[in-house]
Amino acid sequence: MDTMFEFAALVMATILGLFGALALQALLLRATFALMQPAAADQKPLRPPLERGARLTARAYARSH
Repeated sequence: MDTMFEFAALVMATILGLFGALALQALLLRATFALMQPAAADQKPLRPPLERGARLTARAYARSH
């Protein structure tokens, strides 16, 4: 009877260790992906140069007249 309880305790400890290891692996994987993001990923895109905007405005004005 004691042998069955010891075996059950060993099985429960193994399962608990397995889930703990999986949780730690998932946490480290998320941290790895977060650190791999480039530093400029959250920045807004640069505005187009003024020359291009002036050219587009001139074309729109020319079409309307």
